[in-house]
Amino acid sequence: MNLKEHVAELIKNARKEKHLTLKELGGKIGITESAVAQYESGRRNLSLDTLMQITDALDMDVIIDLRSR
Repeated sequence: MNLKEHVAELIKNARKEKHLTLKELGGKIGITESAVAQYESGRRNLSLDTLMQITDALDMDVIIDLRSR
């Protein structure tokens, strides 16, 4: 699993844990339901700003090891 897929999975799991729909999460940060789905599937690249908005909306901390694998 690459980094983008890993982050996508973390976001999806956190959203489901908070019992939010794609539309509800998108509404919290001003993006569409479709955009959230694309981020969660790894089909769309996340900017750091969007990542921070999502993690704030989900009240989650993200610590990512950026060292080469």
